[in-house]
Amino acid sequence: MPQPEGAELEAIRAKRDELRKQYVKPLDERGGSPTQGVHHIALICKDVEETIRFYQEFLGFPLVELVENRDYRGSSHFFFDLGSKNLLGFFDFPGHDHPPFSETIGAVQHLALSISPERFDEIKAKLDDAGIEYLGPDRGVEDSLYIRDPNGVGIEFYREKLGEFEGTTLIR
Repeated sequence: MPQPEGAELEAIRAKRDELRKQYVKPLDERGGSPTQGVHHIALICKDVEETIRFYQEFLGFPLVELVENRDYRGSSHFFFDLGSKNLLGFFDFPGHDHPPFSETIGAVQHLALSISPERFDEIKAKLDDAGIEYLGPDRGVEDSLYIRDPNGVGIEFYREKLGEFEGTTLIR
């Protein structure tokens, strides 16, 4: 996709700076969140078993539940433990013809998962051994590896502590 340049790029950057000044409060002036956090993120998969094999068998996220979707007969709803009491859920919808992943409004661009430096090195080696393509850390973002799951979902393995971004504490 073409990226903005010149005056268009400068206008976008200026607008971002205005928004940051207007809406981002200093850490000690922010109130708490009105929720307890993310219970689960629910995504759609094309194949339940392929998704389980990828997330549990390859990446190591334990499958913690697999039930029928309460809203659609025959559909599965299942969850993986992402750590810190966060769940990643999937649905399949038998009989639906879903288009392939598209980076568009309303789509998930990627999920960024916080990992330790040791786990980062393990994941990179595992991806290399399996011949799975990824972006990073050689593209100037040394603390990130980006892959696509079998459903096209972007996963970022981010060598950063929870609540921080590029070394800056965003939340406590």
